[in-house]
Amino acid sequence: MADTRSHFSLSRDALTYTHLLFDNKKDLSYLTDLPGALERLQIFNADLALPESFDAAIQGCIGVFHVAHPIDFEDKEPEEVKVQRAINGTLGILKACLDWKTVKRVVYTSSASTVLFNDKGLDVLDESDWSDLDYIRSLKIYGGSYMISKTLTEKAALEFAEKHGLDLVTVIPTYIHGPFICPRLPGSVHSSMAMILGNKDQYKHLTKVEMVHIDDVASAHIFLLEYPDAKGRSLKEIERFTLSDLSSKKLLDTGFKYKYGLEEMFDGAIQCCKEKGFL
Repeated sequence: MADTRSHFSLSRDALTYTHLLFDNKKDLSYLTDLPGALERLQIFNADLALPESFDAAIQGCIGVFHVAHPIDFEDKEPEEVKVQRAINGTLGILKACLDWKTVKRVVYTSSASTVLFNDKGLDVLDESDWSDLDYIRSLKIYGGSYMISKTLTEKAALEFAEKHGLDLVTVIPTYIHGPFICPRLPGSVHSSMAMILGNKDQYKHLTKVEMVHIDDVASAHIFLLEYPDAKGRSLKEIERFTLSDLSSKKLLDTGFKYKYGLEEMFDGAIQCCKEKGFL
């Protein structure tokens, strides 16, 4: 399960993983112990507030997966502060991609929250739709500032890419579910497993949640990096429980195929929860 402070770049001969280390003593053995990590994994110190810190990781790369975003669901900081930090960090990384001139494409990880929240009353939503920020604010929902920040950051990234001729594709995943390698319990898995874990305060969120398997999300990132005609936004969802359906037609029309459904998502998540002591 992707950490919210992570960033991937693809060099000509290896996959490079950049982990934003705010605690230099943090245990990264769950990454360094992965099969092939000794030969294919490099870890750099980086900080979204210091875009130049990504230069070492991006230098010489032909593709970049930008999956990082600051998270503050408790609203410890004002909305505008969080939004500006996210935009500045993302644009700084995109500028670094331009400066090194070797990057052929950037794949940016967005969120279905950038699409779902509006009062249009549409039966089906897709990547052409955007969440209404004032509508999100009026709902006063948990994580609302994150949804606003993700929406404004993706828009800023797309506008920057168009202005500067940078090849940028965005992936819009729904709730990411399934097995995970990190030692903590990822938030989306925690919510998806609410009825199994007995977290009754999370039950209300399961009445309208869409889920996608983590491996399908990773596969879509790689697929869209390599697919020559990929452009703009591509929305990913599979099993859906929502008032408005989410359409993956644009992504599916490229030839991408989902491999996993709900059964595999829950089987993988349950197995990992057992192994890590959450169940």
